[in-house]
Amino acid sequence: METFSIGFIDIAILILYVLLIVWWGLKNGKSSDTQSYFLAGRSMPWWIVGLSLFAASISSATLIGQSGDAYHTGLAVFNYNLTGVIVMVFFAVFLLPLYIRSKIFTIPEFLERRFDKRSRYYFSAICIIGNIFLDAAGALYAGALIIRLIYPEANLQLIILIFAALAASYTIPGGLSSVIKTELIQAIILIAGSVILTFFCFQKRGDYFIDLFQKGDMLTKLIRPLNDPATPWLGLIVGMPVLGIYFWANNQTLVQRVLSAKSVDEGRKGIILNGFITLTTLFIIAIPGLISRGLFPGLASPDMVYPTMVIRLLPIGLLGIILAALLSALLSSLSAILNSTSTLFTMDFYAQFRPNAGHKKMVLTGKITSLIIIIIAALWAPHIGKFGSLLKYYQEMLSYIAPPIVAAFLLGIFGKRVNGNGAFAGLIIGLLMAVFLLFFRKTLFGNLHFLLVVPFLLLISMAVIYSVSLGSRKPEAEKLKDTVFSMSDLKKEWRGLSAGGWYKNYLFWAMLLLFSSAVIWIIFR
Repeated sequence: METFSIGFIDIAILILYVLLIVWWGLKNGKSSDTQSYFLAGRSMPWWIVGLSLFAASISSATLIGQSGDAYHTGLAVFNYNLTGVIVMVFFAVFLLPLYIRSKIFTIPEFLERRFDKRSRYYFSAICIIGNIFLDAAGALYAGALIIRLIYPEANLQLIILIFAALAASYTIPGGLSSVIKTELIQAIILIAGSVILTFFCFQKRGDYFIDLFQKGDMLTKLIRPLNDPATPWLGLIVGMPVLGIYFWANNQTLVQRVLSAKSVDEGRKGIILNGFITLTTLFIIAIPGLISRGLFPGLASPDMVYPTMVIRLLPIGLLGIILAALLSALLSSLSAILNSTSTLFTMDFYAQFRPNAGHKKMVLTGKITSLIIIIIAALWAPHIGKFGSLLKYYQEMLSYIAPPIVAAFLLGIFGKRVNGNGAFAGLIIGLLMAVFLLFFRKTLFGNLHFLLVVPFLLLISMAVIYSVSLGSRKPEAEKLKDTVFSMSDLKKEWRGLSAGGWYKNYLFWAMLLLFSSAVIWIIFR
């Protein structure tokens, strides 16, 4: 593995950055009650929600993974972000109002409001396990590998413990308010660092990308043939939106930021702001990764693309800023995972079994849970490399579980007849299908691309949910209050929007976001 040295100026920038983040996080913490600690008092304006969403959605693994995929297969990896933008608009318009009006703390809690406790416990348990052993541990491991490039003799476990301590130092005392306020700085540093790296990429070999684009090379195409191994065009329609709904609309780590918004309108505008920022990842992550193909041909592993860009392109001083950007990606995603997981355990399990627990006791439980979570993740993280195949199977299984969860949410929100029995049956059948596909996917689907397998899982789950629901009694009226979409409510809301200026209307910005996405697809079709 190639190593490099880091100058005094770069080290000073990193140290100052870390001190700033920890101080700012502690200064802006809130832990007086559950609303303050877990949802930042539901007081966040749209611009904070948007920047926080972006910072939480981009981890060090994202920077490394997406730039590596772009190096290997071209710009096709950006389709996940672009489809995600479409999903964000759907989430903002149709789902978010129900989430905020129902006053939930967690996304699994919404399943209980609409169905019953069984679905809530199942989904929450799945999220907690995945957050600890896959997301948090994976973020720590990816960040530690980058530091090993600077100091190859450094102990991997020690690096991981330092990262864990940094994230915990402000996340545990201050709760979601600390996390979101630090994510503002982290988002700005992340964007600025990525722009700087992009500038140097274009300065060195921008002609390589321009030449590929002018020739119509497949590497610069977003819409690929049906047999494309990266992203077949049909997968953009039937597969990616399902996974996008799970990531953006059912993911506690991200949705918790939107639940902290002070109103539905502020939450919607925050999501749309995040959508516009997400569009820029084409230029600050994907395209630089593709340019690296011309800059550094023949890299042994795609995961080395981003570190190699940092190593070879940046001068002293700027190197410190980019490393701060990487640290921002790590800390923002790690603190987001840590806070959301403690919220899941405290509100979905502890509060259910101790319904008389006061605010102080629940906040204390959340803090203790966060500490336990970060310790488990830090101890497990060094072993990820040894159990790579196991992690791959678990990640694949989570991808199989996503369509049934999306099916339960969509049918529950857009269908009044679906009940708790149907939802739980669909979730359990989905779990069994996930286990089955781990071992027999090739037998059942052959070499069919995973994105084309997703709709089959979604439709089977929907069929099970609806058929079981029809075989049992209708849900009670209280289960449909603030949990089911109403077209009349939406029309009434839209009529009210005409009273304000166009620039205050979230629908205008949502349409502009969709138009911008369409333009990108057309240019890189």
